[in-house]
Amino acid sequence: QVQLVESGGGLVQAGGSLRLSCAASGRTGSTYAMAWFRQAPGKERDIVAAISWSGLTTYYADSVKGRFTISRDNAKNTVYLQMNSLKPEDTAVYYCAATTDVLSSTYYATTEYLYKYWGQGTQVTVSS
Repeated sequence: QVQLVESGGGLVQAGGSLRLSCAASGRTGSTYAMAWFRQAPGKERDIVAAISWSGLTTYYADSVKGRFTISRDNAKNTVYLQMNSLKPEDTAVYYCAATTDVLSSTYYATTEYLYKYWGQGTQVTVSS
């Protein structure tokens, strides 16, 4: 089992920045890929960014490319999402996810059902 706890959400004005953190505990000796998803009210949960175990490969949704950066510190069992130039349409609950079904150190997944472990979510609200 892997437990995930997100932090760093909050209220910010458009154009501002936030950094989300996701701390993992439990089977942290295993290799695992991680991702951030988000769900806005009345919408499906969508992937925002993903990162491989090694950190060498990453994925970003088109809507956040150039504004968000995903990174990880395996020594701290933590993944981060730096969000810059925030827009009102970024308002959502942000979820951290992890999978230990890793094909290689550069593997990541972009599909929700491939992630077995999920955090409780953190609210990000961007005001206009």
